[in-house]
Amino acid sequence: MSISVATHGHCFDGLCSAVLFTRLMKHLHPGRELAFTYHSSGYGPGQNGVDPKLLAADINAILDFRFSAHPSLTWYFDHHVSAFPSEGDRATYDLHVARVQDQPPAARRMFHDGTYTSCTKLIADIGAQVFGLDPEPTRNLVAWADMIDSAAFPSAEMAVSRHEPVLQLMTVVENKGNDAFLQAMVPRLLEHPLDDVARAPDVIAAYEPLRVAHESFVELVRARAQPLGGVVLVDLTDQVIDVAGKFVTYALYPESRYSVLVTRGKTKCKLSIGYNPWSKLPRDHNIAAICERHGGGGHPVVGAISLTADQSPRARELAREIVTELQTPESELEKE
Repeated sequence: MSISVATHGHCFDGLCSAVLFTRLMKHLHPGRELAFTYHSSGYGPGQNGVDPKLLAADINAILDFRFSAHPSLTWYFDHHVSAFPSEGDRATYDLHVARVQDQPPAARRMFHDGTYTSCTKLIADIGAQVFGLDPEPTRNLVAWADMIDSAAFPSAEMAVSRHEPVLQLMTVVENKGNDAFLQAMVPRLLEHPLDDVARAPDVIAAYEPLRVAHESFVELVRARAQPLGGVVLVDLTDQVIDVAGKFVTYALYPESRYSVLVTRGKTKCKLSIGYNPWSKLPRDHNIAAICERHGGGGHPVVGAISLTADQSPRARELAREIVTELQTPESELEKE
């Protein structure tokens, strides 16, 4: 039986979601020969979801990514509050959820919960509670995926220094997590403990040049960051940066409430907006809602917007607009 898995690419939670879903399928289809194909799905200008051509297997799943109303979709797991590109997509999801509640495990299954801190944990919990999947073998994997995706590190310094082998693996995933990488890495994480995979010689070798690049990125952010009334703005559009390190502004400016990072890669400009989880200040904006207004999405605490690579001036302008919005309490914005 062929199984197509489209998951959030270049993302540790997306990779771990694929691992958990693969375990779930093996649990639900014991003794059957299952042929998995993994697809790395990304966000960008004009990219509103998974290519329908990828949903052509016997079982088709989308994980940690935007919903698709395509009739061939059989499994869906996601935790992004911006999972549904349109009201019609949300209505389609609601309709199918209502229809399949009392059907057997082989039926179409869709699970979305925007309160979850990671898609990996959502799949693990649904797998255990609904389908009897033993959570113990992947407990450590789920814990790390949940901490990384929810930025629940003890400190920003831990997230930025990346001394732990799992965070080094995370860095490799963020830079190299394409289809071929997923195809090779998912089986490894099913067969071997996460810590062993993270310490493997090929992962260490892949991380070394990324470590050097990350350290240079930290210094670049240090030089360019502008603290603006509780919001740290970093404009790096004069560089070509395809993968930007997370949490650097929070380590450099621990008292900041929000950050807005603007980067330009080979194919797109990206605005990364986030709330500092280590600040003692309350979050008073829904970042996902801000991003959705400009074609992006995410979570209430973190989100992103993509523009084409030639739109650097607009990206910089939009970043300034968002900084101004984040400086103003939402209660004041509602009065305008």
